[in-house]
Formats: sequence, C-alpha cells, structure tokens
Amino acid sequence: MRTAAVQATPTLSDGWFFGASALPLTLTANVFSDELPRMNDTSRGLRTTTSILLLGLSLSATHAEVRLPGLFSDNMVLQQGVKVPVWGWANDGEAVTVSFRNQSTATVAHDGKWRVDLKRLKAGGPDTFTVATKTQTLQCTNVLVGDVWVCSGQSNMEFPLSRSYASVDDITSATNALIHLFLVPKLKADEPVTDTKGRWQLCTPESAAQFSAVGYYFGRDLQAARQVPVGLIGTYWGGSPAEAWTSHQALAANPRYQNEILAPAGPATEAFQRAVAAFDKERAAAKAAGTPFTKQAPRGPWKPSELYNGMIVPLLPYAIQGATWYQGESNAGRAEQYRSLFADMIRNWRSDWGSDFTFLAVQLAPFKAIQAQPGESDWAELREAQLLATTVLPKVGMAVITDVGDEKDIHPTKKQPVGARLALAAQAIAHGEKVPFSGPLYRSMKLQDGQIVLTFDHTGKGLVAKDGELRGFAICGEDRKWVWATARIGKRNTVIVSSPEVPQPVAVRFGWADYPVVNLWNQDGLPATPFRTDDFPLTTAAKK
Repeated sequence: MRTAAVQATPTLSDGWFFGASALPLTLTANVFSDELPRMNDTSRGLRTTTSILLLGLSLSATHAEVRLPGLFSDNMVLQQGVKVPVWGWANDGEAVTVSFRNQSTATVAHDGKWRVDLKRLKAGGPDTFTVATKTQTLQCTNVLVGDVWVCSGQSNMEFPLSRSYASVDDITSATNALIHLFLVPKLKADEPVTDTKGRWQLCTPESAAQFSAVGYYFGRDLQAARQVPVGLIGTYWGGSPAEAWTSHQALAANPRYQNEILAPAGPATEAFQRAVAAFDKERAAAKAAGTPFTKQAPRGPWKPSELYNGMIVPLLPYAIQGATWYQGESNAGRAEQYRSLFADMIRNWRSDWGSDFTFLAVQLAPFKAIQAQPGESDWAELREAQLLATTVLPKVGMAVITDVGDEKDIHPTKKQPVGARLALAAQAIAHGEKVPFSGPLYRSMKLQDGQIVLTFDHTGKGLVAKDGELRGFAICGEDRKWVWATARIGKRNTVIVSSPEVPQPVAVRFGWADYPVVNLWNQDGLPATPFRTDDFPLTTAAKK
C-alpha cells in the first residue's frame, strides 16, 4: 500500500494494519497438534494489551484520514463475477473515491465508516486499486481478479505443506504468480472484531511451505484447471470445535445449543481456573524442591463463538467464491449434535456474508486402532453428520478420504489427495463443470432372497473393488448384532451384501468404524463414503 499526499502515514506494503490506530503486523505462531497445551488466555491477553498500549503511545501522532482493512493490500485477489464490497474507515463527512480498472465510485464516511460496491469484475490482472480523498491516496498494487476461497477448520487444515507427505518437490515448484495467499493471525475474541492484521502474500516456496497443505493443493489444482487467479484465505486453529467458529447469535437461536453449548461455559471456565491454580502450585513446589517439572500446562476450554469473532468476522463481507472446511475431530464425541450444528454454522456464515457461496468439507480421515469386529463408532457418526449437510443444504460438497488415514496419528500426512478432491468438487459445484467429483454414494436398499441389494449414485464409469474383494461391509438382523458380510458388485450400480450368519438381514453398514478398512471406489478414482442403511439410536446422542 502506498500513500501519496500523506507521507507520514504507514503503508500496508510496509506491513501495517489500519485499525483504531496503526499497529505493526505480527503473525501468530502456528500450532498444529490438537493435543498441544494452549497458552494461558489471561497472560496472553495482558501481553497483547500491553503491546497495544505501548505502540499506541509511540504512534499517537500518526493519523490516517482514510483506512482500509488488512484484506485490502498489495497482492490481493478480488472475486470475479459478483458485486465486490469495499469498505474502510475515515473521518465523518470525508468523501472517499474507490477506483479500479474502468470503475470509479464515491461515497461519504458516516460514523467513521464507509463502503462502496464494485460492479462485477472479469478474471485477470495485475491491476492497481486506488482509494482517495482530497488529501490522501492509497494504492494496492499487483491486484488480481479470480476466485477467492476461505480455508478453515482445525489442525488438519492448519497442517502446513512443509510437513505434508513427499512435499519437497511441490514446495520447490510452488512459485505461481496467479496464486496469492492470506493467513489470518490467530485471535480469540469475546466480541466481534472488525479487522485482521494479516496481509496478502505471493505464492512462493517460502510462503506455500507455511500455508495449509490442504489449502495449497486445493488452490494449485483449481488454478491449473480453471486457468484463472486464485486467492486463498487461511483461517484455522488446531483443536478448535465447530461452535467456536459459529456466532453467538446463531447458537443462541437454538434452545438445544443454549443448554448444551452456551450454558456449560461457566462451569468449564471454573474447572480450568482450578486446574491452572493446581498446576501453578505443583510447579512452585517443584521449583522450591529443586526437582524437575515436566507436566504440561492445562488447556483452557474453547469458548463458543470466539474464533468466529476473531477470525471470521474480520473477513466479512469480502467477496468470496466459497469455503473449504476440514474439522470435526474435536466434535466427534458429540457427533449427534453435529448433525445440526455443522449445517447451522454453514447457514450462519452464508447469512453473515450475504452470499449463498459454495461450501466444501473434508470428511474425517481414518484414525485409531483397526477393530477386528464391526461395532459402534463416534467417528463414523461424525462422518455421517458431515455427509448429512450435503443433503440438507444446497451447494455443499465433501471430499472422502478413507484411503489416507493413520491408525496412530490424528494428522495423516498425505494431504495432496485431499486438496485434489476438494478442487474437483469446486469445479463441479461452484462452476458447474462436468467432472466426476464424488465417489459412490449410497442411495437405497432392498431385500432380495436373504440378501440386501444396495444402489449407489455417483458411480461414474462404474463401481470397482480396489485391490481385491470388497471389504468393510457389515450386516445385521432384527437382533442388531453386526457381523462382517460378503459383498460383490452387481448390475446397474449395485452391491449385493449377505452373510450365512444372518439369514434374514435388515440393515447394512459400510466403513462404520473409527478406522474404516474399505475399498469400494468408482472407476473415476474416487472412494465411496461410509454409510449405514439403519436408523438405530446413535451412541453420541445427548443423554436426557
């Protein structure tokens, strides 16, 4: 960002954020593991507040008449084909003019804020973006127009390209002038904040290596397929539950969430404070005794809406094509609740963005020990909750990744197939391209001569058993005792399931496990999603 008339004002290209006062840009360190201890919220808040106060004193003489959010900086990507909101802050009554390409639109600041909307833009660039008053001109250079995607979730979305499986060559070749990256600094907030200290970066080996691996592979494949610029906005935090990414208003609108999510916040906070006090006492005792102390600090409870306030609200209403989402591990124990919570979070984002944008989720990868016998699974129930969102909401897709799990690691390192499948879903759902984007999807069942015949959608060129006979199917009778079944591919996109142990079957499950061992694919190279034909009570249903 450059200033012309007011030379004393810090510039965005120098790493400055224009908020209530100008503060230097500092990116928060990434935390990838769901299990790592979290920083004490109180001590972090004190340090942050102290830094802001000191910087405010040192910069008190600096004043900008017109200011822009961090999203509007050099190297930004604007969304093609839709109305593009542009907003910022200025003195009341200040006339502000926004110019881009052949458009120029003016407004007057009111209550310290202003906003204009650019008409639909065509993909391309680079161009220069200008915001001007009578005394000041701000410019953003190297601005592209293309598709902008938000990449959000917990640690498997945060997992960086540098740690991804066999990523050395991908990092080396990551330089791409048509992909730009924006990383939202981690921020938990009790109230909505209006800006973020992030800034757009060029896609280079250095920046890509630290960005979300899933996000990068998704953007790389989408850019190559669509041949238009792609902007990726990374906003993620390891270990975070879905309710932290949902607004208080959306949660409060549902009586169930009031009781199960909002109300328990008080007791959880009190329990954390007691744990911190006990930890501090033990550490002090160890220090006094001169003995080693290796215990990790207790993790504070996640507060509902705190990441929505700190890491989603600052992005509103920046025009986007859609969002990719990899999260659910932290909600697996409440999978039955997730059946509505996940869809409500999507509705919440779309409503506050003012856009019915495409939303693409990653189904949970296999994790935990492989079980010898079929049984219940909270992770399977969470996968079903994720799948449900694709049926109750329009323009919601899902990448199935049953082939890239790790029994002993909640963070499987093979992220390239995840991003690739998300990119296929984006091409099909967001852009209407005729590409296969889903593996076989269960549609219906019927009983036939002591067997169950399953019919599937998204079979593409046909069903296939990858690497041997079909695996992962279980069957039960009226007694609801599950046994492994024999399954074979039939005619017209069907699979026939049976077992001599269950002469009168009533239901089939496929891949219903923490770590599903399955091999039903379509010939287009996409795996089938786990499913069940029954509606038996879920093990994660809230106890009355």
